[in-house]
Parts: sequence; C-alpha cells; structure tokens
Amino acid sequence: MTKEQELMDYLDMKVFNPVLTSKTAPKELKRGINLTIMRMKSLTAEKMVQYFWSAIIGTERSIGFAKLMKDAEFIRFEDVLEEFRLKFDDKWLKS
Repeated sequence: MTKEQELMDYLDMKVFNPVLTSKTAPKELKRGINLTIMRMKSLTAEKMVQYFWSAIIGTERSIGFAKLMKDAEFIRFEDVLEEFRLKFDDKWLKS
C-alpha cells in the first residue's frame, strides 16, 4: 500500500465516509467532501499532510466548512488532529 492510499484510507474511515454514507448529511457537505477527496488524491503523501494542516489552520472556506460539519455532528479534521499528528508524522513520511 502506498503512503497516499494509507492516508486516504484513514481519512475515508474517520472523516469522509461517515458524511458520504449518511442519508441525512446536507448535500453541500457531501459536495465539499467529494471536492476535498478529489484534491487530495492528486497530491503526494507529503502534500496531503500539508493540505490537512492547512485546513486545520483555516481559510475562510475551511473554517466555514468545519462549522457546517460540526453543526451536522460529523467528525472533522480538527477532531482527529491528535491521532493524525501521531500517525502521519515526519518519521512516517520518511519511512
């Protein structure tokens, strides 16, 4: 398995799939998740990690999207921050 696939599998399980498989998730959340997946799949593992941290730091768009996810009671990047930091650190990237 590639590092990119490992990282995407993790985010699919923790963040993306709960929204995409939900019958009650707002369409705009599903659309946003699909856009995020498309963007991330075109990146290297290192760039995927950078993308994650950029989303955490927040742009106007990512902050608003995180609020929508929280209001809809879905797990966000912010909610998996500690586990992500431990799992996908520099040592993992270089291994």
